[in-house]
Amino acid sequence: MSTVTLTSAWDAIILNFSAVFTQPTAQIFINLITGWILCTTRRTITGILPFAEPKSKRPHDAYHRLFGKSRWLPARLWKLLAQLLIGLFYPFDFAQGRPVGTIWMDLDDTIFHRTGRKIDGAGWWRDPILSTASHVVHCWGLNLVVLSLRVVAPWGGEPLGLPINMRLHRKNGPGLIELAKQMLMEVKSWFPERQFITCADGFYATVAGCSLPHTHIISRIRRDAAIYALPKKKRKHRRGPKPRRGRRLGTPTQIASRVKSWRRVKTVERGKTRYRLVYSKLVIWYKVSRCPVLLVISRDPAGKQKDDFFFTTDLNLTPAEVIGGFAGRWSIEDTFKNTKQSLGAQQPQTWKGNGPERAAVISLWLYSVVWAWYIRYGYRKSSIPIMPWYCSKTHPSFQDALATLRRLLWRKRIITMFGNHTVPARITEFLMDALASAA
Repeated sequence: MSTVTLTSAWDAIILNFSAVFTQPTAQIFINLITGWILCTTRRTITGILPFAEPKSKRPHDAYHRLFGKSRWLPARLWKLLAQLLIGLFYPFDFAQGRPVGTIWMDLDDTIFHRTGRKIDGAGWWRDPILSTASHVVHCWGLNLVVLSLRVVAPWGGEPLGLPINMRLHRKNGPGLIELAKQMLMEVKSWFPERQFITCADGFYATVAGCSLPHTHIISRIRRDAAIYALPKKKRKHRRGPKPRRGRRLGTPTQIASRVKSWRRVKTVERGKTRYRLVYSKLVIWYKVSRCPVLLVISRDPAGKQKDDFFFTTDLNLTPAEVIGGFAGRWSIEDTFKNTKQSLGAQQPQTWKGNGPERAAVISLWLYSVVWAWYIRYGYRKSSIPIMPWYCSKTHPSFQDALATLRRLLWRKRIITMFGNHTVPARITEFLMDALASAA
């Protein structure tokens, strides 16, 4: 695909979202996104501005107002993004008149570290990276709950997590579980005919008891969870309510110690094939859900790793699918890392009103859009940079996708700047390579 076509494809994707804004604000948004990608310094608003508008036609206040005061709704931005991504990676089969496959999503929260004591929505939160079981570390920032779409890239390997919704957790506001439920219900309302499976860590296990329509959960179950057998059928002509649970079983740890009939299965975990010993059983985790769940116990055949305990509300899944599905949840952790390190998501200096939350929305949105463009248009096997010190590299990273897009946008801008003046190709290529890797 030619350079002009690739650039046009990027412009077309961005223009799809201009309907979220008024006409003047839409142009500011497009310039901001271009400047965000091309920026070689810290991505503060004033740092992005010279790359967004080199000729400074608009005052910097216009870009600050885009975050804090402009009348646009993040929900509309997320809806358009979700429609774009699900249309690309989980398409609707028009020939058969039905959707293809179940949509996999991942759910987790993260902290965007910020500086300054008067940042709207910020607070002191437990730092999940630095904290341990015996030592808790707190940090100041925005606590975000993120829902991402799991995408298997054409080059295989570990799946990608592309954000499609987000909520800001505020002190004295709705809790993380309630915000997660709101996001899942919102996404379901956008695609009422689709089936969803959401993977989350053990903290969000209680979402399984929220009775979300056509949405199943895969998560960890506590090692000391109180679980019960399925209730027996009520005898005829017997008084009293229908039993909701059967006899009390041992904890998952106790059950694992008694199991003798392990089954050996092949799983796909983060793009790699592994073998596990598994045991599964339908149980009632009464504190979380009154409906049956599938308990899956995973054991390392080599005995080097501790047993893992999972559950799912989708009773039709196999143990291998449950284990592999939960392992794929790590894609959202890579999303957080790349968004913070490669896109500078924690750097925009917005303090008041909706500014901090909207800056986080745009950074996560941008991560998804860059990957969508690269997978659909920009990826070529020959374009993956292979360095002498990394000869075994076979899959592109987000930095590669971002560098590919930067190279195209810088080429377009440099040609526009020089106009009819001839620039030697070797100088242009040198500038492309230097600017593409600068961030």
